[in-house]
Amino acid sequence: MFHKIYNNLIDFFTSLFGAITFYTIVPLPAQWPKNFQSIARWSPIIGLGIGGLLGIIDTLLSFIGFPITVRSGLIIGFGIYITGGLHLDGVLDSADGLAVTDPKKRLEVMQDSVTGAFGVMAGVMVILLKIIALSAIFDHRAWGLMAAYGWGRWGQVSAIAFYPYLKPTGKGAFHKQYFKRPQDLLGGLVGLLGMTGVFMAFNPELWQLGLRGTGIGMAIALGVGTWFNHRFGGHTGDTYGAVVEWTETFILCLLSIHRP
Repeated sequence: MFHKIYNNLIDFFTSLFGAITFYTIVPLPAQWPKNFQSIARWSPIIGLGIGGLLGIIDTLLSFIGFPITVRSGLIIGFGIYITGGLHLDGVLDSADGLAVTDPKKRLEVMQDSVTGAFGVMAGVMVILLKIIALSAIFDHRAWGLMAAYGWGRWGQVSAIAFYPYLKPTGKGAFHKQYFKRPQDLLGGLVGLLGMTGVFMAFNPELWQLGLRGTGIGMAIALGVGTWFNHRFGGHTGDTYGAVVEWTETFILCLLSIHRP
């Protein structure tokens, strides 16, 4: 019994360390064992952690005296930096693929290391929309960042769970290969709902905001993944990244709408 518990703990931490290494540039000691086979389940939790870290940095920048627009630009830039641009690269490649009218050639274009005009425009649009939207969010910015970055990655997990992978190999193929449904899908969802529950527990007067953010996050995450599946007939590692980025963008845009 104790041997089984020990092995489960080892699997738990090696998978978590693998997820941190794959999804971020956070350095972990080389001697720490890492397992990359089932890291997709950790993606929403990693997103919550990134959003929380960005919220802390945003608070520090506010204390120093940076205006909200400058803070927002720095926060979005640091969010790209801490992930190594992993998901933003998917935005660029997916946009270049969508620009091709022949569906059979889309995957070839997306594999090209040269970024086309449509990819550049999509990347610029995502970054600008995020900065503008975050600049319009004045209260509870840390919670908004956690919601956006957490649900963005749950959108990737749902795309892995529900839609086919289009290539036999690729940087996202192992996600599909080792994905366990429904537990990997539900794990991130429980974490996100728990985050909302904690937010409403400490801010009971904002229960409507918490529920609205949860509904917006889930709807956008599922909708963006469905849209890319419709356009491509499935998903690739690039579209997984695009789902993350566009979900984050749309969530921040909708959270910027002020309601009494």
